[in-house]
Amino acid sequence: MKTIRFILIALLAIPFFSSCGYNTMVEKREAVDAQWAQVENVYQRRADLIPNLVNTVKGYASHEQETLEGVIEARSKATGVNINADNMTEASMKQFQQAQQGLSSALSRLMVVVERYPDLKANQNFLELQSQLEGTENRITVERMKFNETTRGYNTYIAKFPKNLIAKMFSFDKKPYFEAAAGAAEVPKVEF
Repeated sequence: MKTIRFILIALLAIPFFSSCGYNTMVEKREAVDAQWAQVENVYQRRADLIPNLVNTVKGYASHEQETLEGVIEARSKATGVNINADNMTEASMKQFQQAQQGLSSALSRLMVVVERYPDLKANQNFLELQSQLEGTENRITVERMKFNETTRGYNTYIAKFPKNLIAKMFSFDKKPYFEAAAGAAEVPKVEF
């Protein structure tokens, strides 16, 4: 009798769990994690370009040691902050973004220094590295946008009723978004 009751309960539960959205939640969470891995991938590409860029600049502007060391230190901090996709929180995302913003600022200072060296600006190796870095910055923007879109889809799905009940039951937590850096909405000053 108990066996028959168990079989009946199992048969009744199968349609519930197949239509509850659990599998879709798993797919959407995996999509967010995969997209985050792609964001990390393009940031790593940028980090990999920096030593070559610094060495090229060092050959022309060796007395700009403070700026070069700032870039190296910012790169070290940026590559030292890692986020595990399974435990992604708003705090860890902010820490990651701050480290990446620090690296972006250091690279901007380096590019200002480069302007003082016409021979460096004409160096083919430097021009190639600069072009690769610009392309990588564009890739970063695209991948962050894709990450936010994927995250929005996941967060929306797990927040809708009755999926939110299943999400809570199986610990499908909301994922944080990649946010614009502070001051990004302000128009930059350009002076000639």
